[in-house]
Amino acid sequence: MLGRKWDIVHEGRDGWLFLTGGSNRVMDRYARGVVGGLRHGWHLRAWARLMEARAARAGRLGIRCLHVIVPEKLSVYENHTRDLPYDPAAASTRRLARRLAGKPFYLDLLSPFRAARDGPVPLYLRTDTHWTIEGCLLAYREIMRALAAVPPADIAERPDYAEERVLDLGEKLPHKPTERLRRPQIQRDAVRVETGRLLAAYEAAGRAKDLHVGAHVVYRNAAAPDPRRLVLFGDSCAHFAPILLTGYLAESFAEVHFVWSSSLDWGYIERVRPDILLFELAERFLARLPADDFDVEAGHRAGGRPVQAEASPVVS
Repeated sequence: MLGRKWDIVHEGRDGWLFLTGGSNRVMDRYARGVVGGLRHGWHLRAWARLMEARAARAGRLGIRCLHVIVPEKLSVYENHTRDLPYDPAAASTRRLARRLAGKPFYLDLLSPFRAARDGPVPLYLRTDTHWTIEGCLLAYREIMRALAAVPPADIAERPDYAEERVLDLGEKLPHKPTERLRRPQIQRDAVRVETGRLLAAYEAAGRAKDLHVGAHVVYRNAAAPDPRRLVLFGDSCAHFAPILLTGYLAESFAEVHFVWSSSLDWGYIERVRPDILLFELAERFLARLPADDFDVEAGHRAGGRPVQAEASPVVS
């Protein structure tokens, strides 16, 4: 399977779409065999060592560090694929969960997601790479439990709105199927008190939806049930707008910093000195091991070009 060219989107059963190709070569993340399996294993070993080193460095600063990898739909819902020759047991999230079992710096989301996958509401959108409200809430509750934090009593009862849209995987197909997208209106007590220069420029130009890596915001919440400060390095499953994981966390902690990056900025972390350092990443982005050389203030990797010149990471 390693090295094979896959279509970007796999059309599964009952309208389910799955990302299988793209620049991150999603199907290679399920490689078996001598060559593919070993290469995959070495890469995940490097990730495990990076996570351990991050946690140790954070610990020396008195910071609790937690890594959360959001499973791919392929890792959770293989029962909705159609004759796709892959083994979900080889998923990166499954291998990391075994390798890092019992480590306080890693939270396994694959097990609770697979346990809940046959519930009344899907955990992922059928025609998109992202989770539904229910999937995001499940991850949020697992994170809160790992951090010994108590969610606001009404957090799952916040209103939501819905619209029929062509979503990221549907956009890749000629017939462009639509899906009803529900978005929660989470924000009530949290206030955005700081906006990074890059995001501010995009917002001023009316192009906030085009910005991904480099987006940076800070929320404060005087009514938060948890007084701790949290810094989150994440991606589109968290988002800078308070519509997904960042929104739930901002309603729960006194201060939440969000940075859209898989690479950490230790200078920023040392200046902010949060109680909690949370790292969230979609499973497919494990394809690249970060150098932790990000510059939050400049909005780019140290010595690299500005991130606004990069392609959107949403379905790559």
